[in-house]
Parts: sequence; structure tokens; C-alpha cells
Amino acid sequence: MSHTTIYDVAGAAGVSLATVSRVLNSPEKVRPETREKVLRVIKELGYRPNAIARGLASKKTTTVGVVISDTTRTSTASILAGISDIATSYQYSIKVYTIYRDSDLEYTLNGIVADQVDGVLYLNEELTNKEIDRIRKIFDNNQIPYVFANVVTNDPLVPTVSIDYVKAGYEVTKKLIDNGAKDIYLLATLNKLSTSDKQEEGYNNAMIEANLTPKVFRTSEDINVHRQHFSTYFEEKNIDAVIGVRDALAVSFMNTAIEYGKVVPKDLEIVGFQNTMFAILARPMMSAVDIPLYDIGAVSMRLLTKLMTNEGVEQLRVILPYQLMLRQTTK
Repeated sequence: MSHTTIYDVAGAAGVSLATVSRVLNSPEKVRPETREKVLRVIKELGYRPNAIARGLASKKTTTVGVVISDTTRTSTASILAGISDIATSYQYSIKVYTIYRDSDLEYTLNGIVADQVDGVLYLNEELTNKEIDRIRKIFDNNQIPYVFANVVTNDPLVPTVSIDYVKAGYEVTKKLIDNGAKDIYLLATLNKLSTSDKQEEGYNNAMIEANLTPKVFRTSEDINVHRQHFSTYFEEKNIDAVIGVRDALAVSFMNTAIEYGKVVPKDLEIVGFQNTMFAILARPMMSAVDIPLYDIGAVSMRLLTKLMTNEGVEQLRVILPYQLMLRQTTK
């Protein structure tokens, strides 16, 4: 069985993916010389068009693989909603793959390649730069377009859609400093995230600029674990403001603080970093950096569409705007 893909044909013929699709679906719309060249390459490479390839031009049977690492996160659901809405408008099929922390990365990715998806959207904030490079090489070698959604990397050649996490981390910290806070803690997770590393960078920049000492507290995302950590934290620390890299962490810390007699925001200001339903449902209602998670999913899907159809892409790294939503937990 031939493993030649439509991407191989397009590359060998020196034409776009869309042109190959038109040759397969509507040959009368392609110039004779171009059509003959593509058909010759198809024969030479032994390419056997499947339903996905034949439907790419009409966008009726295109399949997009979506890779996630945690199905329980509210942020993942919001990004998936944006992806799904745009995919539906293009009549794409979506196939979801879950890659856990202990998964064999190469084995799973090669399985995705074998499924002959037309493109991949990758959602995993815990990826290291080394892992991103490994993923990029596998998809590049197999000529599969991909986009990382809400993933941060310094590699300018990797297509990504996110916000400026460094700037957001700086601005929210600066806001608390301007409010008079000095002992400002950043609540981070034990599993380092590509996004939280940038949040921490912005936080450190603002603290150092104000001649204040950065104070990062790392804990588990497991509520049973971090609530125990939080309950002993007030016995020995002066804290007048807290930023949580996740809303759930920030709300959990706030609840523990209130149980220990802290008055929010008089004694302690709290800010989350997502603006999920946790921030809105919290009482008092929590201030948060509003990350446009739905838009990240939607824009990622649009960017992937351009890459799949060889349309012109001005920027591979898309930075979306964010907002600081000030509510009842800040002064």
C-alpha cells in the first residue's frame, strides 16, 4: 500500500495543495499543462487519492486532528468550542487525540500521521521547547500542516496563536503594585507550563522594576493537595496580593484565606489568569486577566485552514488582545 500523500504530490509537482485537489475533483478547471504534470506525478509516485484528499477543495471531507492533554480543563473546552464552530463552517471533520504526560510522544504522533489527517491543532500548555521541536519535525517531515493553540514558543517558524503572556503578567502585577501591594505572590503549578513561564517572566519584570522581591509559590493542581498547602501558608507569610496562573488556583487560595479571617480585597487582593466561569461564580467575584480562549481556538482553525490550502499567511505567530477584568477582589 502506498504511503504517498497529497502533500507529496503537491511538492513534487511544484503546485499548491488546492491545485492537486482541483485536478482530482474538477480537472476541467485546471490548465491542461498543469493538469498533465500533476497526473504524471500522481502516477510516478503511485498516489492513491482517498476521500479526504478528493474532498479538500470542496472542504466537505477534510479531517483535522485536535491534540489535547487534559479533557477536564475549562480552558480546553473553551478553545475546543472556537475550533468546532469554525470547523463546522468549513464542513471539516474533527478527530480528537489525547496525549497524556506519560504518553509515548513519537508513537502517538506517528499514529496521527498514519490516520492521514489534513492538519493538526495542538493544545498543550505543558510542552517544553524541546518537545515542541520534536513535534514540529514529525509533522514537517510528513508535510502535515499544524498550529499550536495557546502554546508559547520562541521559535518564529512554529505557527502559534496565543496572547502576550509576558505583557499580561507584567500589567496585572503592575496594577496590584499601583494599588499599594508589596508582598505579591504568584501561585504557579508544579508542572511548568509554557504559558505560565511567560506569566512569571512578566511578573518578575514588574516586581524587580518596583524594587520588590518576586515570590513564586508552586503547588499541585489537585485541590486536595493545594488546599493543604494554602492552609499552612498564612501562619508564616505576609501576603497582601496573589496572582494565580489558573483561575481555579486563585479561587481556592481565596476561599482558604477567607476561612482564615482575611477580608478580600481589604486584606488581600486576588487576581486569576483566564477569566473562566470559576472567576465569575466566585464570591466575591474575582478579578482576572481575560484570555480570549474561544477566539484562540477559532483563529487557530482559520490559520490552519490557510496552511492546509497553501493560502498566503502574513504571520505564523498570531498574538490576540486580552483584557484585565477588575471585579470585587481588587481595590
